[in-house]
Amino acid sequence: MIQKYNRATLIKAIWLSVFLHIAILAVLFMGDFTSETKPLKSSSVAKEVKPIEATVVDGAKLQKAIDKIKKQKADDKAAEKRRVENIEKRANEAKQRRAKEEARIKKLEQQRKVKEQEKIRADKAAKESNAKAASAEKVRKQKEQEKKKAEDAAAQARSKRLAAEAATKKADELRKKQIEERKRQEREAAEKAAQEKLLAEQMAAEMASRNKARQQQMMSEIQRYAALITSVIDQNMINDRSTMEGKSCKLMISLAPSGFVTQVRNVSGDAVVCEAAKRAVYKAGTLPVSKDPEIFKEMRNIGVTVVPEF
Repeated sequence: MIQKYNRATLIKAIWLSVFLHIAILAVLFMGDFTSETKPLKSSSVAKEVKPIEATVVDGAKLQKAIDKIKKQKADDKAAEKRRVENIEKRANEAKQRRAKEEARIKKLEQQRKVKEQEKIRADKAAKESNAKAASAEKVRKQKEQEKKKAEDAAAQARSKRLAAEAATKKADELRKKQIEERKRQEREAAEKAAQEKLLAEQMAAEMASRNKARQQQMMSEIQRYAALITSVIDQNMINDRSTMEGKSCKLMISLAPSGFVTQVRNVSGDAVVCEAAKRAVYKAGTLPVSKDPEIFKEMRNIGVTVVPEF
């Protein structure tokens, strides 16, 4: 396409050059180069002037101009020819390069297709080989499974037979052992019942003895703490012989585990003595208590009798 475009441009340029040269020649030839020069007139002197050889001089100039135009035309034509040849040369070189590139691409494509076909054949062969190997492996595994099933069946039959024999033997032995075990258990149960009965009787007696001792101990401790509490009350109590002599008061005191007095109630007795005793309890604030949880449980609400001393 480039080559056709360059040729068309070249033809247009040549025709334009030809038209221009023809126009110049026409102008030169149409000029009056053969006319003679008229003599000048003067009032005083009339001098005769020879005619100029215009035909010879102008013809040489014309020929020189024509030769120049022809040379320019030939030079332009040669330059245009060289330009066209150069364009055609570059176009041919580009065409050759394009052809080489297309050939190279075509060759690469052919190589790619060959390799692709080789890969397809190799993949197909590998697939067929894998399929054959898988089929052979499947057959081998199937045979192994069948063999294993047969061996397992034989082993199971042998195991069942041995198990049946062992079960029969074991059942006989178990029956004998069960009879012996039942007799032994009966003897042991009788002995154990007698021992447990004796032990229970001994433990009951021991517990009764311990509980009695514990109760006595707890009562003794409670009485001791009641005496201590009464002593604290006496120390904090303000006595008046005229109103309190020969009188008493019984109080019920509620205590916290720390001995802190939480409540004091009158149970019975003289009101004056009770009021003085209550003030003494609250004044003390904290009373002696046992650290033993069981003893404290029994004395957390403790009753004391206050008798003023003079």
